[in-house]
Amino acid sequence: MSSRPVRAKACRAPTRARVRQRSHAGVEFWGESSEFGLMNAPDRPLSVSYADVAAAAEQLAGHAHRTPALTSRTIDERTGAQVFFKCENFQRMGAFKFRGAYNAMSRLAPDERERGVLAYSSGNHAQAVALAGKLLGVRVTIVMPADAPAVKLDATRGYGAEVVLYDKHKEVREEVAERVARERELPVIPPFDHPHVIAGQGTAAKELIEDSGPLDYLFVPVSGGGLISGCAVAASHLSPDCKVIGVEPEAGDDATRSFRTKTLQSCHNPDTIADGARTHALGSLTFPLVLRYVSDMVTVSDAELVKSVLDLWERMKIIVEPTGALGAAGLFERGLPVAGKRVGVILSGGNVDLKLMAKYF
Repeated sequence: MSSRPVRAKACRAPTRARVRQRSHAGVEFWGESSEFGLMNAPDRPLSVSYADVAAAAEQLAGHAHRTPALTSRTIDERTGAQVFFKCENFQRMGAFKFRGAYNAMSRLAPDERERGVLAYSSGNHAQAVALAGKLLGVRVTIVMPADAPAVKLDATRGYGAEVVLYDKHKEVREEVAERVARERELPVIPPFDHPHVIAGQGTAAKELIEDSGPLDYLFVPVSGGGLISGCAVAASHLSPDCKVIGVEPEAGDDATRSFRTKTLQSCHNPDTIADGARTHALGSLTFPLVLRYVSDMVTVSDAELVKSVLDLWERMKIIVEPTGALGAAGLFERGLPVAGKRVGVILSGGNVDLKLMAKYF
């Protein structure tokens, strides 16, 4: 088995300035702005509570799948733990992203629904917003990188969305999205830094703990922090002793460095097979939640990630994409003291470009 060398590009801490902003929920607050987003001031209330996650669960009832929590005796023997895999690869459109997208879009004001919405994404959030728009009767425009996996581009268009492509090596997706949204006067549903999106993602952990019982560890993939923020909020309420571990690719370790330094860090266009984890930085809402509720962060190499994908395919007979397997790779490869413990793992998605994956086996 082989893999490409990985390298992080232009990783640094963004410059910041204090400004007054309005959140996507309409709440004004002071924070620190940068080219990579807005940081909440540390003395401000956190943006999402467990009550928001519970409300999102009610909003999603009958619309999102309650995905299964699968187990494997082979993996339990290998880790010495009792492991529960929350299979969001079985979610509608193949990833957890549907939870946050539908929760946010179902709460749009009537005039916003009439105008339509815009989103930007490398793939799974794009599909989620497109599908939610189809179900809710809302026109959707998606800004996507030109080299996004074909399976994700085709699915996004298949749900009826208009796709606007950009060159990720020459343009910043947030700037492209801002320009298109301004020209068309469209509200934006961001991929992670939105209270309703975060709360919606947290329902994955809520369901896992309700179905499997209290956990000692919960391993969660990390990109912009929406999934881990929501899941950590849910875990802190339902299983207070649970240690939430974030996992990201080592080529794009901005969240890990942010967690360690308590200062927002960035990483521009990291070269990793985990295409859903190429976000430049944590968000203004997710960063404080990560600092508050996450116990630790680890990184895995692309080679380790490919190995974990193959393990899941072969041992559990389920299709998980590389980004979706980050949590599993953190469990398998980082040697945390999980023996004798109850461990949850969020498998965040299963939208695999098989032609691309074939290069790594």
